[in-house]
Amino acid sequence: MKDYVQVPAAELEKPYEFTPTRGSTTFLCLRVCCCCSALRPRYKRLVDNIFPEDPKDGLVKAEMEKLTFYAVSAPEKLDRIGSYLAERLSRDVVRHRSGYVLIAMEALDQLLMACHSQSIKPFVESFLHMVAKLLESGEPKLQVLGTNSFVKFANIEEDTPSYHRRYDFFVSRFSAMCHSCHSDPEIRTEIRIAGIRGIQGVVRKTVNDELRATIWEPQHMDKIVPSLLFNMQKIEEVDSRIGPPSSPSTAEKEENPSVLAENCFRELLGRATFGNMNNAVRPVFAHLDHHKLWDPNEFAVHCFKIIMYSIQAQYSHHVIQEILGHLDARKKDSPRVRAGIIQVLLEAVAIAAKGSIGPTVLEVFNTLLKHLRLSVEFEADDLQGGSIGTANLNTSSKDNDEKIVQNAIIQTIGFFGSNLPDYQRSEIMMFIMGKVPVFGTTTHNLDISQLGDLGTRRIQIMLLRSLLMVTSGYKAKTIVTALPGSFLDPLLSSSLMEDYELRQLVLEVMHNLMDRHDNRAKLRGIRIIPDVADLKIKREKISRQDTSFMKKNGQQLYRHIYLGCKEEDNVQKNYELLYTSLALITIELANEEVVIDLIRLAIALQDSAIINEDNLPMFHRCGIMALVAAYLNFVSQMIAVPAFCQHVSKVIEIRTMEAPYFLPEHVFRDKCMLPKSFEKHDKSLYFLTNKIAESLGGSGYSVERLSVPYVPQVTDEDRLSRRKSIVDTVSIQVDILPSNVPSDDVVSNTEEITFEALKKAIDTSGMEEQEKEKRRLVIEKFQKAPFEEIAAQCESKANLLHDRLAQILELTIRPPPSPSGTLAITSGHAQYQSVPVYEMKFPDLSDFYVSWIIELTLLAMILEKWTFSLICSLHGAGNSASNR
Repeated sequence: MKDYVQVPAAELEKPYEFTPTRGSTTFLCLRVCCCCSALRPRYKRLVDNIFPEDPKDGLVKAEMEKLTFYAVSAPEKLDRIGSYLAERLSRDVVRHRSGYVLIAMEALDQLLMACHSQSIKPFVESFLHMVAKLLESGEPKLQVLGTNSFVKFANIEEDTPSYHRRYDFFVSRFSAMCHSCHSDPEIRTEIRIAGIRGIQGVVRKTVNDELRATIWEPQHMDKIVPSLLFNMQKIEEVDSRIGPPSSPSTAEKEENPSVLAENCFRELLGRATFGNMNNAVRPVFAHLDHHKLWDPNEFAVHCFKIIMYSIQAQYSHHVIQEILGHLDARKKDSPRVRAGIIQVLLEAVAIAAKGSIGPTVLEVFNTLLKHLRLSVEFEADDLQGGSIGTANLNTSSKDNDEKIVQNAIIQTIGFFGSNLPDYQRSEIMMFIMGKVPVFGTTTHNLDISQLGDLGTRRIQIMLLRSLLMVTSGYKAKTIVTALPGSFLDPLLSSSLMEDYELRQLVLEVMHNLMDRHDNRAKLRGIRIIPDVADLKIKREKISRQDTSFMKKNGQQLYRHIYLGCKEEDNVQKNYELLYTSLALITIELANEEVVIDLIRLAIALQDSAIINEDNLPMFHRCGIMALVAAYLNFVSQMIAVPAFCQHVSKVIEIRTMEAPYFLPEHVFRDKCMLPKSFEKHDKSLYFLTNKIAESLGGSGYSVERLSVPYVPQVTDEDRLSRRKSIVDTVSIQVDILPSNVPSDDVVSNTEEITFEALKKAIDTSGMEEQEKEKRRLVIEKFQKAPFEEIAAQCESKANLLHDRLAQILELTIRPPPSPSGTLAITSGHAQYQSVPVYEMKFPDLSDFYVSWIIELTLLAMILEKWTFSLICSLHGAGNSASNR
């Protein structure tokens, strides 16, 4: 035993490295060891044989073939082979033997690729354990080596999935590698690329199996998605400093973390399904919020373009809903942040509108309109809370930022609406129109209680601009489809608002819907057109639906044009848009009857400018005269009646010489000399009804109605719009004087009776002549005026009388007082408020007088209805007689 030589421990670690001479005591000892090694399991001997004496020589291929053949022949031994290889690799990693580590991993990769059977699953566990050891090491080379092995493993398709296997560690480790901050840029880029490839391998290995959905859990997506976005963002910043990026080659893609991360991000989103789409999108919002990437928002727009193009088309509405939800969550952030989110929504909607976006159409518009109202509220609050000095500068900057938000919302609404089909666009038009607040009405469903007058005007402008964007490019086959009654009535009500800018927007919306042949651009600008034929206006024959539309709504359109011309705050653009409205009605909707009505309307506008009952400024009177001249010049050439064209041309020629301020080319110039009055002007400067009637009558037009002056019908809009009615109507005024008012305070309205007063009362000759003239005019009107106009005027009077009566009944007829109390609703709860008997106020004799007046009013209404029915019957009898 004393002759044995003790072998160093370092030599024992190396297999088969002893070379003693025969006959020595060392050789005898090694013979014993060799006998012991023969007793070792075969798989260990085969594994030991693949390692060379010098690790620089690499893997022993002949021994590796033996080991592979053994593993394929005896697959049950794969588990033990893997465990032993893992044991050796762990020891080599600890001792920093990188050469042997590379050899062990190469052997593992070859065994993994060669063996395909059920027994490979235990071997995979050992393999993943060794990859984890490499990823945990601090050496970049070993981390890259482990990542490459994992990627090879991820590309292997297993026959049956292993549901117990989890990749939590690999997700965390690869995500950390994506955020590597190594001091050496090359090594840092290499580690980040390895991390991205590792995430890509995890995604490919897990998402294919529907039952193994652990990768889509929020805790994993919160690591994977920000890691990919981080690398996309970093390289994009470098590209922005260098210049515009060029298309990378295949080699550059492998070396560029941004391109690799983007491809991985697209692949991840492309594999997302209905149930896990939200988990993949929400981390994007968290990353953009954390890094403050909404302002500027170029990277955010780029990310969501990738998302919208990568996901399946039927899931687009999920992304839009998430953006809307995030916009709601960030509604109190700075305006630029909200504007950035809205811009992202615009890009997403632009992509989704080309396909199917599901049931989120109204939700998108409702959310956008809600944020439009919030933006106007913030703007109004800033204006009210502004102070002198620096605060004013801050307020103005905030206002500009809020306008950026508002413009972004309007642009999104318009772009989204313009890409919708016609049936959905009609619904959106109705939806937006229902939000527009109109003074005196409660038809809108938008809360404006906190906006004030300035905020209300601002929200009106924003909503009408949105409606203008939605109606742009809308082409309906019939005007009834474009302007149904449920949409036309509130739209025309908005045209009577007291702000000239609002009226301009309403007219532009009407032009979008009326102009079905793209003629509006040819009519732009109010002017005297020498030859209308040069415009090459496109027309079609008026359909029956359009004719019935004008019979039903023509008087309403004429009325709003008439009132719009007489607004005191009109500017040049208002007159241009009103001229375009008349021209479009002539092109799209005019038959012979409509042409006569439009000429009557033009003559009525001329008369109103001459008489000037509304005390308009001289500029507005001359503007109306110029509008009438431009339109009559246009319509005379459209209907091509030579005598009519000659009369219009003659008047325009005389105006050019004597009164150029009656023509649009002169009155709308910056420095135009306006007259002081119209009294000195000759009749030759005006368009005469009798001359027009003669010229049109010779061409077969029915000109009887031209002799009847146009009078617009009266509706409740005059009262709601705070305007004085142009038609004298019967009004009932009831003054109820309380009994406790002293007699000295009562002003007597009785006229003093004198001899002259009695003489005037007896002398009725003049009164009889006036009555005869009134009767003649009434008879002439009922004989020549169109039936629709007579019916509309009678109906408007009846409606107005009914409204007055309802007001009186509301003021006078109240339930009698009761000691038990009256029902009152406070805070949504019904409560009874008792009234003591001594505090009750009982009705006096004035209530009886009021009831007597009400009975007389009801009798007057019955008589008027009877008269109206009689007129209808007489008109029908006259038509039948004329037909016979």
